[in-house]
Amino acid sequence: MEAIVVRRGETSPTVAEVARPDPEPGEVLVRTLRVGVDGTDHEVIAGSHGGFPEGEDHLVLGHEAVGVVADAEGTAFEEGDVVAPTVRRPPVEGTNEYFERGEPDMAPPEDCRECGIDGAHGFMSEYFTAPAKSLVPVPESLAEWGFLVEPVSISQKAIEHAAASRSAFDWNPESGLVLGNGSLGLLTLAMLDQRGYDRTYCLGRRDRPDPTIDIIEKLGATYVDSRQTPVSEIPDAHEAVDFVYEATGYARHAFECIDALAPGGVGALLGVPEPWDFEIDGGRLHKEFVMNNKALVGSVNSNVSHFESAVETLGAFPSWFLDDLVTGVHDLGDYEAAFANTAEDDSASAETRSRHDETTIKTAVQFNQI
Repeated sequence: MEAIVVRRGETSPTVAEVARPDPEPGEVLVRTLRVGVDGTDHEVIAGSHGGFPEGEDHLVLGHEAVGVVADAEGTAFEEGDVVAPTVRRPPVEGTNEYFERGEPDMAPPEDCRECGIDGAHGFMSEYFTAPAKSLVPVPESLAEWGFLVEPVSISQKAIEHAAASRSAFDWNPESGLVLGNGSLGLLTLAMLDQRGYDRTYCLGRRDRPDPTIDIIEKLGATYVDSRQTPVSEIPDAHEAVDFVYEATGYARHAFECIDALAPGGVGALLGVPEPWDFEIDGGRLHKEFVMNNKALVGSVNSNVSHFESAVETLGAFPSWFLDDLVTGVHDLGDYEAAFANTAEDDSASAETRSRHDETTIKTAVQFNQI
């Protein structure tokens, strides 16, 4: 079968012929429908994140997938069921406490593998296998959008953990700020709108006209240009907010968002920055935390419960939003076009952004007809 892979020593994806996988006990064979492309894929391809499966010279890419059960292998699934796979798998040496209690998303990197990212093949192939317990049913009506379940689940977990950190008091967020106007940021903005936030903002670094700004404003949110209004100045320009969602990987934002938070507010950090030394006023920020009861939480990956909630969330999005967000679904023969989106957030360098088609937001590769 054909798959999209990255090989050792190379920094661009290619189509390769690989063996169709045979399900092991408890696994299901899935016929792939669509697989999304995101910023993590680009980091993996560039070699700045993740790693190859042990002893292999290539990695099958892709961690945002939807497919149809081709062989249920005696599990509770039936042939024809539409499913989305979770991403994390136990390390090569075997399972551990995180997987045994159904919380692989809480495992540190050394205690897991991530399909299509680090140590395990992904889903960008005509077929893939997955443990039945790692598959989440998706309604057939959502099959074309099912590859978005994974990114929505990432935000589902982050929002859930942020709320849990405020559970000791009566926290009713009314305002939210999303840092980053890539596809994940826009999905999260739509989720905040679903949850009844009265006022929302989205930070980016794009000039009008721009399709992401159009989506932001169509959702009733305010676009904030980081070149004109840095994160720390948002309270003066707009207001201090109850919740900040950081999806840029721009290390300064982790500290600047402390100033953007209202008293009792919480920030969720999801971006993964490169090492970077810079100065901050640690004493002032420490005092700001304490005197105004603020909090920051880090969040990575998601588990089955977040995927299940994400399916419900996806189904509640307005159809216009999904149509505007997904700007390209490409067949395998045109897979390179799906990887042309090289700027996922507003922290990207000018060089990277100059290579980016500004009309592109979210892309996917289609392997089989829906």
